Amino acid sequence: MRVAIAGAGAVGRSIAGELLENGHEVLLVDKAPTAISVERVPRAEWLLADACEITSLDEAALQRCNVVIAATGDDKVNLVVSLLAKTEYGVPRVVARVNNPKNEWLFNESWGVDVAVSTPRLMSALVEEAVSVGDLVRLLRFSHGDANLVELTLPPESALAGTQVGDVAWPEDTSLVAIIRGTRVLTPTREDSLEAGDELLFVAAQAREEQLEDLLSVRRQNTTG
Repeated sequence: MRVAIAGAGAVGRSIAGELLENGHEVLLVDKAPTAISVERVPRAEWLLADACEITSLDEAALQRCNVVIAATGDDKVNLVVSLLAKTEYGVPRVVARVNNPKNEWLFNESWGVDVAVSTPRLMSALVEEAVSVGDLVRLLRFSHGDANLVELTLPPESALAGTQVGDVAWPEDTSLVAIIRGTRVLTPTREDSLEAGDELLFVAAQAREEQLEDLLSVRRQNTTG
């Protein structure tokens, strides 16, 4: 897979290193000569150019890329790069970094963004995820379909503890994609049982999040009497 990354700062270089380790082809683009540090990511291609300019993107052969990542520290630049990548070059997957959470609403399909990653929001979510049991935590927003990656740690009092995945009437437009149980990551099957303390990862429509949280957090009804 060929990936172009606009922005060769610490974030862009870190992403490039991970992708190269996974066997992908990576091009780093930055207009600042001081950012061109070939020795830091020697296996990547490097291009000194302004990623907001069509001529630069032509030189980068963006039409050959499977993914473009707009990872600069400037939200305006990231939006322009995303829009050009999607509309001018038809890049299938565009991922954009959101630096200021107040700008997050702009990072959607209208600007060519498939996935928006807000570092401040993600850090906040990870803190919430570490201390929250029974509360839905939004980890990542996907622009297409208004869907989010959300997490909930199943509380001991949940009515679903001990229930098989296939027996749960999940809300529409939600999908359980992983169960994290201790050090294990499980791909859910209908026969898997949910256990108290499981970290459940869902892709869910935003409109269904409250319904999903209510379903997972509901206490067992006292049937004795």
